[in-house]
Amino acid sequence: MKKIVASLAIIAIAILSFAFINQERITVKGSDTMVILAQKWAEVYMKKNPNASIQVTGGGSGTGISALINGSTDICNASRKMKQTEIDKLKARYNTLGVEVPCAKDGITIYLHPSNKIKELSLKQLSDIFAGRVKNWKEVGGANAEIRLYGRENSSGTYVFFKDHVVKADYAPNCQTLPGTAAVVNAVKKDVNAIGYGGAAYSAGIEICKVKKDDKSIAYEANAETIKKNQYPITRYLYMYLKNRPTGALKAYIDWILSPEGQSLVTEMGYFPVR
Repeated sequence: MKKIVASLAIIAIAILSFAFINQERITVKGSDTMVILAQKWAEVYMKKNPNASIQVTGGGSGTGISALINGSTDICNASRKMKQTEIDKLKARYNTLGVEVPCAKDGITIYLHPSNKIKELSLKQLSDIFAGRVKNWKEVGGANAEIRLYGRENSSGTYVFFKDHVVKADYAPNCQTLPGTAAVVNAVKKDVNAIGYGGAAYSAGIEICKVKKDDKSIAYEANAETIKKNQYPITRYLYMYLKNRPTGALKAYIDWILSPEGQSLVTEMGYFPVR
């Protein structure tokens, strides 16, 4: 009897080991802006494909790109394009320029406390505010109060994109950097004089400030229509980066993300389809 039980145990272990070895394991790392979307994609895909195992972690676009370069992730999620220096490192290590896959669109949203009477700002005003040239809300039509700035840490793709395309200068020294978009939102909720920025999908419970290109332009809120028509001034693509052209299980997963089903989850999670 003991021999039979032992034999069955050995068989069970062998079956489990075989299943583990043959499991389609995919690692995804990077953008905190994209993490809730990437987790949703993984959750739905694994339910449809029980043999798939997809691990998703955040850490920021820069962290994901570093992981791609050092070989510790299959997919890097990034809310900005890879820099040339990063591509050069990838090429030096793997002799490849990598593969860029646009998978969604996003509008970097300006967060305000619900009590703030400011409803719209121009790109120039946002630049002046986050560069520290404008320090009081009364300078842009608000209350006589010090502006308090909240943003992302420098490993964040959102930090880099907002700096390059909006601030176009160094951030003000008093801008508090936080480790995730949710942390920025929570800080703005608690501070009546706050302003922050981040992905549109995280904007629940705060005031969303409309943005205009200049003083003569119409101000727009980030939504499906304004993103699709390229009317919202701080629109960007969200990317997946890979070392090489995907094959096998990895290709199947990426093809599904870009399919109508995968893109429907983009909308469901508060982002915008890539097409």
